[in-house]
Amino acid sequence: MDIKQLRYFIAIVEERKISAAAKRLHMSQPPLSQQLKAMEKELGSKLVERSGKYLELTEAGNALYKNALQITQLMEETKTEVMEVGKGLNGRLTIGVNTFSINRLPHILEQFQKQFPKITYKIQQNESSHLCQLVRDRIVELAIIRMPLNLDDFSVLHLCNEPFYFVTSKEHPSFDEEISLTDIQHHPLLLPSTEGLGVHYLILEAFSRFKLQPNIVGECSDISLLMDLVTADFAASIVPETLLQRFRGYPVNAYRISSTTKLTGSVGIIWLKDHNLSKAAQNFIEMIQTV
Repeated sequence: MDIKQLRYFIAIVEERKISAAAKRLHMSQPPLSQQLKAMEKELGSKLVERSGKYLELTEAGNALYKNALQITQLMEETKTEVMEVGKGLNGRLTIGVNTFSINRLPHILEQFQKQFPKITYKIQQNESSHLCQLVRDRIVELAIIRMPLNLDDFSVLHLCNEPFYFVTSKEHPSFDEEISLTDIQHHPLLLPSTEGLGVHYLILEAFSRFKLQPNIVGECSDISLLMDLVTADFAASIVPETLLQRFRGYPVNAYRISSTTKLTGSVGIIWLKDHNLSKAAQNFIEMIQTV
């Protein structure tokens, strides 16, 4: 049996006449009668029997009718769901985000949810280099990362550049609104991220370009703890603007690092090259470009 035969049988049962069912199905009566006989032969059971002018279900026919309704309904639901997934109206968005992801990401996801309310989400947070591996392994389809990184395997959409800030406790002596790396090289610095990765690398590379030796007392990848330590005057730090926007409640002083240092963070969204992105991922990329 196939789905078409089940639909034929449902029409026969509900119309109770072959002629009426054939009319409903926009086909002639003989082929429909042949389909009914073929189903009975395949199943080895009489499905309907005549009672006066009408057809009545046998016990076997009643069992088939009940299941045929469920099967055809499931088929229609499946068809609708597949079409919705194909259009990005349904499905799953899997995305990785860096510790210092773009500040407006919650707003973007909120807008995306309003436009595509049937989409479900898998959001994983990690360092940018690990997020690249998650995309390679297809654990997530998209990732918002910080550069520079080796991105030969990926398609990259650049999202923004942002400045860095020198942050200290409120107890620390104040500076001008803008500060140079020379001004801060001797201050104890607790760097975000982990050595060799992302933000950590950018900061050390900037000092190196100016042949400066910063006073690095440590690193801390837990950003809440980092801000707590800065607040307690354990050390100062250098952080991207996004972090300050996300942790506005902390009592710290923030001084923008001079643009002449060219210490800026580049943020982008990546996906595998030559990979057929889901429509949900395509729609998200379009939205993030717009927002």
